[in-house]
Amino acid sequence: MAHLAPAGKWDARYLGPVPHDATYYAKCMLGGALACGFTHAGITPLDVTKCNMQVNPTKYKGLVSGLRTLVAEEGSNGLWKGFGPTFVGYSLQGMFKYGLYEFFKDTYMNLAGEEASAKYKGAIWLAGSASAEFFADVALCPLEMTKVKIQTSPAGTFPVPMFAALSEMSKLRAETRYPFGSVVPLWSRQIPYTMAKFFFFEYIVGLFYSHVFTKPKDTYGKGTQLGITFASGYLAGVVCALVSHPADSLVSLMGKPANKGKGLGQIASETGLVALATKGLGTRVLMIGTLTGFQWWIYDSFKTSMGMGTTGGK
Repeated sequence: MAHLAPAGKWDARYLGPVPHDATYYAKCMLGGALACGFTHAGITPLDVTKCNMQVNPTKYKGLVSGLRTLVAEEGSNGLWKGFGPTFVGYSLQGMFKYGLYEFFKDTYMNLAGEEASAKYKGAIWLAGSASAEFFADVALCPLEMTKVKIQTSPAGTFPVPMFAALSEMSKLRAETRYPFGSVVPLWSRQIPYTMAKFFFFEYIVGLFYSHVFTKPKDTYGKGTQLGITFASGYLAGVVCALVSHPADSLVSLMGKPANKGKGLGQIASETGLVALATKGLGTRVLMIGTLTGFQWWIYDSFKTSMGMGTTGGK
């Protein structure tokens, strides 16, 4: 049930089950941290394999064979390299991604006004998610750079424990460009990814409630609403993977010793567009589809537990 704004005027912050005040945004930030931290850390083995397929495709030719190679050379612990910086980095990223998305979406809706917000809601989703991801990537960058270095360095050549690895990255900042050397490729990967993630999630949720579950949203149980959330998140994740994969490949290739000192343009030229767009893509589609589905499910489960309702489909 929507709440009336104090001044009696239309206000996007009062359209949902609860007012969107500072407490609401803080809870969204916590929900985002939980959603992204646990899901990204939980698929570390897939991420390690994907990064190595991008950096060394002749050795790591596929997901299953890549996993076998890692286990054969480094044992089962090799599959979990980078778990620490992944968990911390993506918890921080999720905190800003989801919390600031809610904030910017409301802000842009109020700037546009009631009529324009309804007419151009897709543009508002895109602008809100892009604005949020800009800040989220600044928080993520130092830990993402460290994670990639851990995952793609040959065994024994770089520290694996998180704090030792962060210290080593700082010592080698001249060559690693730590802590923000990868922020531009991160933006090029994550901003289109997040724009696709939020736009297609909101759009697909809207389709579900317009064409399949056509009764008022609040007449459906939490289980049904969260099922719609997961399905919409999974489908949005597949689109995200396709949109952002070339930039993701570049981020991985920057950590390769052979590319030390090279610019992004040179690395892209030497690798080729087809390789950037396809190497490790199947693994990433599987990874990101599942990841995004569960992220939205965890986020909306948290929001529901807080009495804030699920996202989208208004």
